[in-house]
Amino acid sequence: MKSEIRITKGRFIGKGHPCLVIAEISANHGQDFNSAVRLIRKAKSCGADAVKFQAYTPDTLTIDSDRKHFRIRHPRWGRQTLYQLYKKAYTPRPWFRKLKKAADDAGIMFFATAFDKSSVDMLEELDVPLHKIASFELVDLPLIEYAAKTKKPLIMSVGMAARNEIKEALDAARGAGARDIVLLKCVSDYPAAPEEINLNTMADMRDRFRCLTGLSDHSLGINVSLAAASLGASVIEKHFIMSRKIKTPDSFFSIEPEELRTLASGVKEIGKALGKVHYGLTEGERKSRVFRRSLFVVKDMKKGELFTEGNVRSIRPAHGMHPRELGAVLGRTAARDIKKGTPLASRLFG
Repeated sequence: MKSEIRITKGRFIGKGHPCLVIAEISANHGQDFNSAVRLIRKAKSCGADAVKFQAYTPDTLTIDSDRKHFRIRHPRWGRQTLYQLYKKAYTPRPWFRKLKKAADDAGIMFFATAFDKSSVDMLEELDVPLHKIASFELVDLPLIEYAAKTKKPLIMSVGMAARNEIKEALDAARGAGARDIVLLKCVSDYPAAPEEINLNTMADMRDRFRCLTGLSDHSLGINVSLAAASLGASVIEKHFIMSRKIKTPDSFFSIEPEELRTLASGVKEIGKALGKVHYGLTEGERKSRVFRRSLFVVKDMKKGELFTEGNVRSIRPAHGMHPRELGAVLGRTAARDIKKGTPLASRLFG
């Protein structure tokens, strides 16, 4: 298993590297190009590392049919067909090159979820740094193989997937040439209930499937994402919108700029805090070491007087003998008069 993956020049994820925070714009541009650009720039100013769009059209995802199989049953998306929903949500193909330039100009990584081979081809023409497979497409093994053949890092969400389905997708990706793979724990429910997310699965996936793991978070707010960061997520993906008052197909479970800013800064601080396995003094603790306990004379003593628990104690600071020596000190005699507050040292014994 690789402990790190190179995403772009100078940007790695994995052990010892910051978690990659992705602002998922998806349908939140409301099919207004200028809104999409504003979201890119705002994501950058809020501290996100990347912006992600979704590369599909209604016709590449489904067919225009009003038959019962294609009607949506969802409290937010209901009373329409899949085709009608995707027609409202998709990002027009002609936008992608201009969006990539807007992201480059803003200094933020740009990529997209590919939903079919033509999307992979388009994204390859834009030279995106990695490819993403959505949870619903994890069973589309030919698509996974096609994206894997680019040899670029591949992120796959695993919402709804059983262990054997994840293994099947991984085998397809690895068999087609993918070597750098990230699995994202995901609950494909909108919004996702925290009690169904089971973040501890990230660590199990990391060990079981021998790859980096992270979270595609559809829960409300940012607490679940921050928890994922504290558990060592290499990637966190969160839907992003300027305001949930702007109604789009994804707005009701997306986060706003202040939440993204808090998430991005929190994830970076958590990453620093996780650090590495370390015992002993840190550099910052060196100035505190003096406040440890040690043995001091706590009452004035005369030469020849016995050291007892009444005149010797383990107290702060740490200028005297180690507290472990107390048993060996008791019962010995003072070599001279000793003032209260004197650190105990071997020269004081008779």
